[in-house]
Amino acid sequence: MEKPIISVRNLGKRYLLGVGGGQRYRALRDILANTLKNFFKRNNENKTPQEFWALKGLSFDVRAGEKIGIIGRNGAGKSTLLKILSEITEPTEGEVRIYGRVASLLEVGTGFHPELTGKENIFMNGAILGMRRAEIKKKFDEIVAFAEIEKFLNTPVKRYSSGMYVRLAFAVAAHLEPEILIVDEVLAVGDIAFQKKCLGKMSEVAKGGRTVLFVSHNMGAIRSLCGSAIWLENGQIMKNGDVDEVVRDYEETQLKCFDGSSYVIQRNPENVKNLSFYFRHVEMIDANGKHANIFRYNETLVLITEFAGEVVDGQFSAEFYIYNELEQLVSVGASGPYHGKYFDKEVKKIKIEIGPLILTSGKYRIKLSVMTGSIRADTWENAISFTITECQPFKTSCEIPAYREGVCVLQQSFGEVIND
Repeated sequence: MEKPIISVRNLGKRYLLGVGGGQRYRALRDILANTLKNFFKRNNENKTPQEFWALKGLSFDVRAGEKIGIIGRNGAGKSTLLKILSEITEPTEGEVRIYGRVASLLEVGTGFHPELTGKENIFMNGAILGMRRAEIKKKFDEIVAFAEIEKFLNTPVKRYSSGMYVRLAFAVAAHLEPEILIVDEVLAVGDIAFQKKCLGKMSEVAKGGRTVLFVSHNMGAIRSLCGSAIWLENGQIMKNGDVDEVVRDYEETQLKCFDGSSYVIQRNPENVKNLSFYFRHVEMIDANGKHANIFRYNETLVLITEFAGEVVDGQFSAEFYIYNELEQLVSVGASGPYHGKYFDKEVKKIKIEIGPLILTSGKYRIKLSVMTGSIRADTWENAISFTITECQPFKTSCEIPAYREGVCVLQQSFGEVIND
């Protein structure tokens, strides 16, 4: 059997609660502040710190060329595991064996020296990875172009914004050709366009045969990029195996924990005070009439929208637009036209069925718009949001890309007028 590129055995990491950790950069003000803080802690000196095991008893292997997604709730131990694999943090017990050159992008600033310029940090990181200067120079222009920081190359990185820091850090990690690329969900710091760019680059790296370990709460990205997944819960492995199976079981547990608090949205009156006809209220239900904002693949979503005001020419039609987490338009639809004479009251309510939801797992938002004749009377950009989870197995999952190009027109009814 092929030797694993990463071997983890009985790995554990213990922290003492109440004991301060390190900082990525310590200035004189930090030392003075910590000294003052310790002075006021005299009354707590006799308290015994509590133990907390961030990881306990982890064992797994990663083969060369594998793409592993690491999932779990906040505090499950994902980032701690990546820090140990990146040799930033030492384990308390167990062992990790890594056979290959590792580049990691964890929390903002990891691996950069704050006093060095962007250019100097690129060469320093390449040297740490064991690359010759000629190799780094060959990739230099590509790194700078990807990071989009040409004007700030000779500026110390301590003066970079968090977004600039992450752009450069990712560009260095992805372009200097490590055998193993480790990425935490630090990509959330960047803007939507940058996130899309990074996911595309990671997909390119993965197809190139390099090993990728990727932490994310975006299950669509995990499914798209990874072939297998490790689900962590309370510092232990709950499941390890095929990505679709592991993610499906993880999402099933999230459904059970969901409290459902955002399926009824009332419009802010300040946003509609100058409109003659507008959306006043929207709520979301499932096909059984129960409030919901988490749906499984292939289920139907139902919107109940409430309008207020006067229709200019006596009729109107409603439109919906569905966007994914990268702000890509993935679906459009329309309902109507509706004639004012069908409504018994001034407040007009309609029910629109959207589905079946042929969408990959992840979070989505719905934009609503209403037309009165040829006039766009109102647009509600962030009307309501929902989550798709693929808890039910289906054969075509691998055929649906996580971030498809183009727009899918979902089926929807022409709406039902509600006069209650």
